[in-house]
Amino acid sequence: MMDDATTADGAVSPEAIVSTRSSFTARWKPVSQTTSYRLEVSLSPSFDSYVTGYHGLEIGPATWQVVTGLSPGTTYYYRVTSSSETGVIANSEVMSGTTATGSGLVISPTFDSSITNNPNAAAIEAMINRAIAIYESLFSDPVTVFILFRYSTTKPNGTPIGSTNQIALSNYVVYGPSWSTYINALQADAKTANDSTANASLPANQLSASIIPSSANGRALGGDTPPAMFADSTVAAGGPYDGIVTLNSGSGFQFVRPPNSSSYDAQTAVEHEMDEVLGLGSRLDTSNSNVRPQDLFSWSSPGVRNISTSGTRYFSIDGGNTPIVNFSQTANFDHGDWQSDPCPQSNPYVQNAFGCRGQAADISDSSPEGINLDVIGYDRVAPPAGRLLNISTRMEVLTGNQVLIGGFIVTGSDPKKVIVRGMGPSLSVNGPLADPTLELHQGNTTLATNDNWKINDQTGQSQEAEIRATTIPPGNDSESALVATLSPGSYTAVLAGKNGTTGIGLVEVYDLAQGANSRLANISSRGFVDTGDNVMIGGFIVGGPSGDSASVLVRALGPSLTSSGVAGALNDPFLELHDGNGNTIAINDNWKTRPDGTSQEAEIQATTIPPTNDLESALVRLLPPGNYTAVVRGTNNSTGVGLVEVYNLQ
Repeated sequence: MMDDATTADGAVSPEAIVSTRSSFTARWKPVSQTTSYRLEVSLSPSFDSYVTGYHGLEIGPATWQVVTGLSPGTTYYYRVTSSSETGVIANSEVMSGTTATGSGLVISPTFDSSITNNPNAAAIEAMINRAIAIYESLFSDPVTVFILFRYSTTKPNGTPIGSTNQIALSNYVVYGPSWSTYINALQADAKTANDSTANASLPANQLSASIIPSSANGRALGGDTPPAMFADSTVAAGGPYDGIVTLNSGSGFQFVRPPNSSSYDAQTAVEHEMDEVLGLGSRLDTSNSNVRPQDLFSWSSPGVRNISTSGTRYFSIDGGNTPIVNFSQTANFDHGDWQSDPCPQSNPYVQNAFGCRGQAADISDSSPEGINLDVIGYDRVAPPAGRLLNISTRMEVLTGNQVLIGGFIVTGSDPKKVIVRGMGPSLSVNGPLADPTLELHQGNTTLATNDNWKINDQTGQSQEAEIRATTIPPGNDSESALVATLSPGSYTAVLAGKNGTTGIGLVEVYDLAQGANSRLANISSRGFVDTGDNVMIGGFIVGGPSGDSASVLVRALGPSLTSSGVAGALNDPFLELHDGNGNTIAINDNWKTRPDGTSQEAEIQATTIPPTNDLESALVRLLPPGNYTAVVRGTNNSTGVGLVEVYNLQ
């Protein structure tokens, strides 16, 4: 990762530090006139023994310290002794800290003296811990990766890094299992849809005698590939590290975000080099003819592999049919990195061949780096179990093709009991739909209809008791409702005004069987998008039995509806996402670009359902339990038929 830089360091408060599975932050109150603190850490409040490296550790004047090399989900006890030039001032009370719980990937950091002796040691260690926490949240492999972190103008062997253009570097251990050994392990490790897709694209014939994974990657696949690197980067049996990450201290880093325009983001650089310790990289940067795991997914066109420095190469997991990101083919840059745009970059990915001042990025489950680590053998954490408990759309209901049409999908293996409501008179809006009618369809089949909710249209008998038993009956007798138990599949609710009347209406679907092995996965509502209070408003509720968050994709479509035969489509939709208090969480105009001008194209494409027109809108968010509203309006107050969709990505 290369480019030039200027010097800029940052400070950080201990509150900005996160606990990881191998660390926590010890904090204590300052003592007047203290020039130095000594820290002791133990598994026992009586301090019968001490954690290695933390028996009288000299801290200096700082009032907090990152404690590393620990076990997950464990409580540790610590105390400090404060002293001045004249002697001991005081001994603190016994305090405690707990590492992050849960099984999965553990990255155990060691901080070199180039960090611990630096005046910004606390900020540097905090930044590294934040990066580690991201990886531990993404991958569930039950392995521990040992990395030495440095902040220096020299390489681990003592030679100068040289130009400040090289802002960071990594050293790591590699192994050379046979082709069949690695491929068999990779295929056996498939756990995600991306794994299955990627494995289907693996070559039928071997590309080299061996494959060269990093030691960490080998262990993620169950291999016997222990750490073997010493602090000077030599490799031999007994070496304690899987790799070494060095930030060039002459290159001008900022350790807190956002980075200013003259500084590089240190966390992005750390994540970049950690990716390489974990296994990203190409054989093109070595003298070895054997491929590295990343090379298995290098293509020049659909069905045509390219593991050379000639022509174009790109990362793809489906045989080259869907390019995710281009590999760097520029001399003097890593060929396992992504091709980088000039600064400022529209796609400032972590693994770009060079970074830009003032820009930052993180790995995620949908970033190119996250996808790449997943398909070479790291196991992505299962997505959260949050779900959509209610989905609704409010808008102006007209006639003909401009009635309110709400589509929804039930996924899973069990039938799903739902209530569908068509609301109008009880809405607190101007011009409500006076007498809504409701139809429920599956394909071309009408499953049920309802005019007034107390009467079952199919039998002519009362259904009031059944609707009231749901605890959410409509508030006006003229409104519509029906209860149905639906097999997994796609359904459509049509809301219209009785006898061709018009007004603002609301169609809703509620999950009445949250414990069933099925869920509401999507709602899409189509209708006329007007201005003012008559824009399209899609509401949904996130929840679930364990209170988890839900990952959702929200789309606002218009121009692409024309190809489906819809006349008068909204030509440029604009999308807003609000929380239950009305606060704006996110906005989007054109789906490939965020409001700050950076690209979100890869993130949206990773959902597999991006809009098909560049003027349409989309955004992905991980949302905690609560009520949310998606508002669709036309750019510059334009009007037309639009479609709002909410997908539960789990």
